[in-house]
Amino acid sequence: MTQEPDAVLVIVPAWNESRNVGNTVREIISSSAAYHVAVIDDGSVDDTGDVARAAGATVLRLPFNLGVGGAMRTGFTYAQRKGYRRAIQVDADGQHNPADIDRVLAGLEAADISIGARFSDVGDYKVKGPRRWAMVVLARIVSRVAKTSLTDVTSGFRAANEKAIAQYVSYYPAEYLGDTLDSLVVACHAGLRVTQVPVAMRPRVHGNPSQGPIGSTIYLARSVMALGLALLRRPRLASRSEETA
Repeated sequence: MTQEPDAVLVIVPAWNESRNVGNTVREIISSSAAYHVAVIDDGSVDDTGDVARAAGATVLRLPFNLGVGGAMRTGFTYAQRKGYRRAIQVDADGQHNPADIDRVLAGLEAADISIGARFSDVGDYKVKGPRRWAMVVLARIVSRVAKTSLTDVTSGFRAANEKAIAQYVSYYPAEYLGDTLDSLVVACHAGLRVTQVPVAMRPRVHGNPSQGPIGSTIYLARSVMALGLALLRRPRLASRSEETA
C-alpha cells in the first residue's frame, strides 16, 4: 500500500492518557489533512483508546504496557506496512505543539531523522539540577556520534523518513531511554543523518511528570548507563527486504 507523497503518520504513544489524548488528536488532525494519526494504546487501564478513536485517530491497542519504545516500534511497523514515507512522534500529553509538526518534518529535507529540540533558544522550557547536567553531557557525547551539534537528544518529538522508519522497525529498543538515546545512537552507527530544529514545549495539561531531586538524580545515573550500553551495541542495519516491505 502506497500513501500520498505528502501523507504523514503521526504516532502518538499513550498510556492512561484519557484526559489528554482526545484534545491532542483533534489538534493534530486540525493542523493538516495530510496528518494521519495512529494512537498506540500502550496497555492503558482507562479509556484512552476509546477517547482517541472518538477524536478521529486509528487506535492500535497493545495487550499490556510495553513502554514508549515498544509502542513506537509498533507505530513504525504500522507506518512501514501502510506505505508512509514519513512518520513523527507526538506525545499524548499535549506538550508537543502540533503547530510545530511541519517545522520538525522540514528537517527531513537534509537528514533522515529530525529532532524537535527544546534547548535551542525557542520557548521557555527549563530543566535544572542533575537532570539538566545529564542532558548536556548526553547531548555532547551523542553529537560526536552523530557528527553534528545536538542539544536535546532525549526529546521524543522527532520525525523519521522512509530509511529511518525501516531502521526503527529493524531495531527500536524498549529499555529505559532506549526510545531516545539507544535508537538514536544505533541509527547514527547505521549511517543515518540526524538534525534538529528548535521548538517550544507546552506545559502538560493533566498530570505531573516526576522531576523531584531524587528522581532527577536517578535520571542522571540511569541515562549515563543507558548511553554507555547504547555506545557498546553493535549496529543492526535494516535489511533490503525490511526497507522495501
